[in-house]
Amino acid sequence: MALPVRAQLTYWGIAAAIFALALWFLGNVLLPFVIGGAIAYFLDPVADRLERLGLSRMAATGLITVASLMIFIIMALLVIPTLLSQAVQLFNLAPALFRDLQMFVREQMPSVLIEGSALHETLLTIGETIRSKGGELLETVLSSALSVINVVVLMVVTPVVAVYLLLDWDRMIAKIDDLLPRDHAPVIRRLAGEIDDTLASFIRGMGTVCLILGTYYAIALMLVGLQFGLVVGFVAGLITFIPYLGALLGGALAIGLGLFQFWGDWVSLAMVAGIFAIGQVVEGNFLTPKLVGGSVGLHPVWLLLALSVFGALFGFIGMLVAVPVAASLGVITRFGVEQYKTSLLYRGLSDQDKG
Repeated sequence: MALPVRAQLTYWGIAAAIFALALWFLGNVLLPFVIGGAIAYFLDPVADRLERLGLSRMAATGLITVASLMIFIIMALLVIPTLLSQAVQLFNLAPALFRDLQMFVREQMPSVLIEGSALHETLLTIGETIRSKGGELLETVLSSALSVINVVVLMVVTPVVAVYLLLDWDRMIAKIDDLLPRDHAPVIRRLAGEIDDTLASFIRGMGTVCLILGTYYAIALMLVGLQFGLVVGFVAGLITFIPYLGALLGGALAIGLGLFQFWGDWVSLAMVAGIFAIGQVVEGNFLTPKLVGGSVGLHPVWLLLALSVFGALFGFIGMLVAVPVAASLGVITRFGVEQYKTSLLYRGLSDQDKG
């Protein structure tokens, strides 16, 4: 006999409270395990495909591990140092860029920028603010990573967790399925399948789209000769998961930097703008429909709310689990709406009498 609804809600509420408390108190400790689990989840389809090609699970995991290690070494040696260097230079150069903007406005529109006016003072202080706050932000991110969790431990534990979870992923899912309450197992499997479809479409699909577009923006902007092209491409690719925001923010930043660097060279400026226009066309017509699909189930506003709330409550670890939790809540909410529409509370007794 199944437990009463009130008892079930009590147990699920206790489980949710334990999950929240674990994130609150053990968030920093759980960080490498959450990242490792996300990596294993992301790579599981690759391992499954290699198994279908005839490799064993261990051989598939080993091949993926070697390939990932080679990519990481290349990134660590070639990309990451340049990215950090350009980010620091961009923060330090911000005051000079705003001084140039101030001079340009003074020369072209002297009536708008009057010495001592509010606009003059605003432009004067924006550059220093960005440099100081940007430097503080970068320093805070790096120092918090160093103080909260040892980088060496993070770099060692995360790959080990990812490899073990990837190796045992199918067995682990089978064990969890075996522990499901028998009365509710079909419904739980259905909801879990919908959540997996949503996460697979969003995390795997949009993660691949972000990687492709970020690489394209960075390489194309650097070939054009734009300073800080790697940083701009990285930022634009990183936030591509929010529709249009990556192209708008990245394009505005790239064109703004291009105005200072290529003023008078309209061909180069047009090439910078064209890079983002091409990126949007390719993303909207090819990448997103092919890799993500038309029905993801995660509205951008819902996603931003989840990232903001979980980030504020649980810090960086909260932002990592925000997308899976948001996807799960979305699926459960849609299921609840379906159940509500078939209930007497929605249909009423009069509808029952008609039936």
